[in-house]
Amino acid sequence: MAEYDYDLFVIGAGSGGVRAARMSAQKGARVAIAEEYRVGGTCVIRGCVPKKFLVYASAYAKSFDMAKGYGWTVKDASFDWSTLCDAVHAEVDRLSGIYWKNLSNSGVEIIPERAVFEDAHTLRLEKSGKTVTAGHILIATGGTPSGLDIPGGDLAITSNEAFHLDTLPESIVIAGGGYIACEFAQIFAGLGVKTCLVYRGDTVLRGFDDDIRAHIHEELKKFGVRVITHANFTKITKGDGGTKRVDLDNGEHVDCTEVMLAIGRDPHTKGLGLDTVGVETDDKGAIKVDAYSQTSIDHIYAVGDVTNRINLTPVAIREGAAFAETVFGDTAMAFDHSDVASAVFTQPPVGSVGLSEHDARQTHGKIDIYKTVFRPMKNILGNADSRMLMKLVVKADDQCVVGVHIAGDDAPEIIQSAAIAVKAGLTKAQFDAACAVHPTVAEELVTMKDKWVPPELGSGS
Repeated sequence: MAEYDYDLFVIGAGSGGVRAARMSAQKGARVAIAEEYRVGGTCVIRGCVPKKFLVYASAYAKSFDMAKGYGWTVKDASFDWSTLCDAVHAEVDRLSGIYWKNLSNSGVEIIPERAVFEDAHTLRLEKSGKTVTAGHILIATGGTPSGLDIPGGDLAITSNEAFHLDTLPESIVIAGGGYIACEFAQIFAGLGVKTCLVYRGDTVLRGFDDDIRAHIHEELKKFGVRVITHANFTKITKGDGGTKRVDLDNGEHVDCTEVMLAIGRDPHTKGLGLDTVGVETDDKGAIKVDAYSQTSIDHIYAVGDVTNRINLTPVAIREGAAFAETVFGDTAMAFDHSDVASAVFTQPPVGSVGLSEHDARQTHGKIDIYKTVFRPMKNILGNADSRMLMKLVVKADDQCVVGVHIAGDDAPEIIQSAAIAVKAGLTKAQFDAACAVHPTVAEELVTMKDKWVPPELGSGS
């Protein structure tokens, strides 16, 4: 590929792009990567990592309260938003620096500016105006928060700006019912902010198992979040003294000091010049790819959230690794997107892998359900009302466990191990054969013996 400046040019230095660039360079390719914002991508800079630090911080108020039942008295506890933000930003800086160092040490040239297509093998660097050519091009530009086209929509922040608020608002109204909306609702509520969540549907966390959805919906309300369903924002206006007013299509309005949009994320493809080179996208702007992340143009690939397959950091990393093996490792490799575990860092959090009950019935027909709802041991002396939900979805014919869904403390940690079992195709009998670790909440996964039968189905499930 000597006729080109690079064997591979990567657009976007998030998790998927960084992994693909490093592995390709280690296999001998001449690689450059362009990033218009900061190396590390959404997860490191303004997503998973800083958000989970905020989750940790917001949980302390509840922990202090529970500590009383264990004999502890926490006097004069107070919270300082700026101290938290400074610590989070310092850690983000450190991690971004590690990503930069790892790329450099792998021999990847880092270009800190935006790159757009001039033609199928040529990219223009917008800040310098320079053009570069590459034999292969990988698009890994991720996603961006969705906006809302209503009067005053520009008065709202998104998850991007939530990490950079100068002060903690007294009250906030959040639009959305997905994992980002629910997580931030409890972050703010846990830090003492009067929080209202407005969702157009009937139950939060669309796409998750229905029992998980109902459980988290109720836990949000227990946590102190006001939840308004079947409603949409219609207008945001400025009020007196720095307040804002949110008008809803159900005739209600909510006054607050901050408004946040968490209604989803869009593939970050606008302005890349994809139409110029003929890279096909869907109606949401996501890049269409095959199992090997190849686009409609043979030498152009795409990985991560920009493809809108499974928008999770570990998935982007695995897709990036598979790309490097396929193109520069002489080993065609496609990442298997089935049975990928995920977590929602609500309070309590969620861990989920495999099929929901609804999808399992649609796919396999007859299924068996095992589930339990209980008060964790820790909450008894802590006098906390939060419950834990565990659920197994099992194929009736061969007893293969095709779904595990957990809502409760440590659910994300537990689901990682459960995901191995689901991916391996283990049966309910094999789950039962594992001896319980006592006393833990996780032991419920191997001690649920009685099938749950939906009332509407009777005994013929």
